[in-house]
Amino acid sequence: MWRSLWRSIDRFSPQYFKYVVNELQGIKVVDRSNREMVIDLMQSIVETVTYGDRHDPLIFEYFMEYQVMAEFVRVLRIGKNSRIEATLLQYLSIMIQNIDSEQATYYCFSNDYINNIIAHPYKFDGGDLAPYYISFLRAVSCKINRDTLCLLVKVDGDNVISFPLYSEALKFARHGEKMIQTAVRALSLNVYNVSDDMVFQFLTSPPVSNYFSDLVQSLKEQCIGLDTIVHANNEKSPQGRIKELQLDADKVVDDLYYLKDIISVGELRLSRCVMENLLKLLVLPALLSLLQLEEKSDSSFSAVTSLYIVSRLLQVVGGRSLINFVAGVILYPYLASSKEDAAQGNNCNGTSGSDSFSRYISKLEAVVYADFDSEGTKNINGENSLGCLVGCESCDSPSAKRNGILGYVFSDNPTLLLSSLYLLLILAENEDCDDFLSRMIKSIVLPQEKIVDVLLKVLANPQVTVLTFQQTGWFLEKWLRCQGMKLGNDSSMLFNTSYEQSRERLQKEFDGPWFDYIPDTLRNEWESCKKDLEEPVNRKDPLFTLELHINQQKDDSCAATSSVSWQKMVDAVKAFVLHLQLKALIWKQDRPDKLVLAVETLSTSESWKTRSSDHSSANFGAEVALGSAFSCRIAFSNAGIRDIYVIPVSKGKSGKLLLMEKHPFRTQKGVVIAIAPLPGLSPKIEKEHPTWLHLQIREFDPRFDSSKTKSHHLKRSNHVIDGRWTLGFPNAEACKAAQLMILEETSRQRSFVERQLALMLRDNALVD
Repeated sequence: MWRSLWRSIDRFSPQYFKYVVNELQGIKVVDRSNREMVIDLMQSIVETVTYGDRHDPLIFEYFMEYQVMAEFVRVLRIGKNSRIEATLLQYLSIMIQNIDSEQATYYCFSNDYINNIIAHPYKFDGGDLAPYYISFLRAVSCKINRDTLCLLVKVDGDNVISFPLYSEALKFARHGEKMIQTAVRALSLNVYNVSDDMVFQFLTSPPVSNYFSDLVQSLKEQCIGLDTIVHANNEKSPQGRIKELQLDADKVVDDLYYLKDIISVGELRLSRCVMENLLKLLVLPALLSLLQLEEKSDSSFSAVTSLYIVSRLLQVVGGRSLINFVAGVILYPYLASSKEDAAQGNNCNGTSGSDSFSRYISKLEAVVYADFDSEGTKNINGENSLGCLVGCESCDSPSAKRNGILGYVFSDNPTLLLSSLYLLLILAENEDCDDFLSRMIKSIVLPQEKIVDVLLKVLANPQVTVLTFQQTGWFLEKWLRCQGMKLGNDSSMLFNTSYEQSRERLQKEFDGPWFDYIPDTLRNEWESCKKDLEEPVNRKDPLFTLELHINQQKDDSCAATSSVSWQKMVDAVKAFVLHLQLKALIWKQDRPDKLVLAVETLSTSESWKTRSSDHSSANFGAEVALGSAFSCRIAFSNAGIRDIYVIPVSKGKSGKLLLMEKHPFRTQKGVVIAIAPLPGLSPKIEKEHPTWLHLQIREFDPRFDSSKTKSHHLKRSNHVIDGRWTLGFPNAEACKAAQLMILEETSRQRSFVERQLALMLRDNALVD
């Protein structure tokens, strides 16, 4: 009714605005009878205020004169309904986001209006009010600056004692909805970026600072969850566990980037608060489990997960303090052991080697704690000593040196080898790593020749997975390029052994059911492998280490199907392409972006020329000449026994078996009713029934697309049951003849593919 009375008045005029405000002020009780009207009134006020802020200053003057913000607070108190609360929060969010003038923002934030709305006793249980509430808080946080921040905090003397916007938002920090979590983090970063000295003191002092320890503790729990997935012994397939692992790892990385954003604010107390909790609650436990090789407890991690956590932290969070802390702790057993060795004798001028090495230890500790004051350092573990942090007794023992990071680098377990090597590679190549520590890593922990030999031994191990081959090749690529190294005689023999194994593995696939796809797979994997090998260290996701561990566990659920055979062929191609590209690197040859195979010219003697030309291009339903097709019978589950004709035909790398029915009107023509690929048929005559020919049909469809290298990365769990045809011939001679013709055409098809790859598979093959 109130709208109909004022239709003739401009809804964005001051007169209209005053009328709407008066109507709202007249509301004393909100119930079902007037709830919708109250919502309409609030909407009209917000729309008019937003318009007036940009076009008519008089409207906002009325907004302040009539104390509309106080009216909103009053409606919130008398509304006592989640619909009123949600709508009011939504409209206020819109208004705050859209007002531009500093005067309007200052007024909205003054007189505790915002704080009263924030502190209202909402009931969030079971409703959809929380998203509106958090959106409102985030909208407010986007408008705060150094001048308006003081309007939202409560101060006693020189100390901030309350900050409702921040404190109430943090109550939703671990909310189940991702959108709310993201909004809370955005709000907190907005606060950190505009806070002053007093506010930072409040944020980094207990109990408010507990948010940072809770955040890191939650991160640690997520990492323990990753470790549980990695070592789970359940019925879920490796690929299913890897998918679960990837989803949970994404959450861990999100948290790490949030911590990095907090540190990037650049406020010393804030950065120290975050870093101390990271070192104490996450980094140090992970590093200690590596140094001591302890059995993991419910609150710690296995070695492979510890290596992943530390590597991901260095990659995402980084920074001088973290980089050097990790490097210092990893090196400490070797430094302490060297100190112990030096103490057993004096140098030539009579000075104790122990005294000299003590200076190195002091320098090391100074580098690690360069960005922390003495108070911050003590808060980590009570004493300003790296030795106390990592446990001097365990680290100074000879077993610590033997069982430190080198215990993993030279491990027989490829996953631990590559995981530890990746961590050391990050440290050695990081610009923030102190020169002293970087030199120690390169000279003591990473003897170059030994590392290359270890990697080559992994490549020469036929039992490791193709994923391990790929990651090992990446490390070998980095080492050979960065060090400009050439392989010695022993190393060359190791590589040649590995190369020969990969070539033989690929050659065996010519007898498999997917040999016709080998050329296209080679082209695809060549581009993919080249891209993977050239991936920079700082862009490589260390999650591959956990995936390697899972993939080492055999999946016994895989049956001998065409899908499994497909993956076996792809893996063989991957391994060979990797060795071929590494061979080009070792022989100092550039690798082309694309692989060009030998082009074969089909000779006139090929069977597709001597037969009817329509056979090679025949599709389902096509009419083709019966020619030399064999007459036989076949039983279909849904169509009974049918009289058919069968003929195999190959053209180049393509080959298929055609099943035809005689055309009802053309006696010399047949209609194609089924087609099967020649590879994988494996025609076998049943001993007890010599007129029966059994064929295995390749049902799995790899959806091959030469433009998408990822098309080969298929889930092993999705296995398709292969088909089976049994053909019945008039006599044993006809059955044998049909079998021989199928084998002959398959052999012609295979020979064509082999000729395409002959140059690549020769002993001295290199890419031209």
